Amino acid sequence: MSKYDFELEFEVRDYECDLQGIVNNAVYLNYLEHSRHKYLKYIGFDFAELNRRGYDLVMTRCELDYRQSLRSGDLFVVGLHMVRRSKLRFAFHQEVLVGNDQSIALQARIVVTCRNRNGRPEFPDELLEKLVAHVKTGLE
Repeated sequence: MSKYDFELEFEVRDYECDLQGIVNNAVYLNYLEHSRHKYLKYIGFDFAELNRRGYDLVMTRCELDYRQSLRSGDLFVVGLHMVRRSKLRFAFHQEVLVGNDQSIALQARIVVTCRNRNGRPEFPDELLEKLVAHVKTGLE
């Protein structure tokens, strides 16, 4: 059994690399965000639909630890595990794993909250219920 709540496979594309021939550090944020959006769909929520209803999940904190560089053509997996930090915050612990040995290329902790149309923190009840149902470890 995986230590992750969700995993998503990727392949590095040429245009994601910089002059050094490695994935540009900002591109990792795209991988992490796409994985979180797919996770929401996996648990029954569409990120775009949430926005249409007047709610936005927003990042409030981002910590990244780069361990090794990805290169064009590398196959990798982004794994994530979600924990509740407070009444209105959740943290996604994410790792980018590369190669047959699944070595860690990047570790991240992304803290998010949900805001309503007025910019105030608020989770719609059904989203909060689904997120809480998928939290395995309780408060961080």
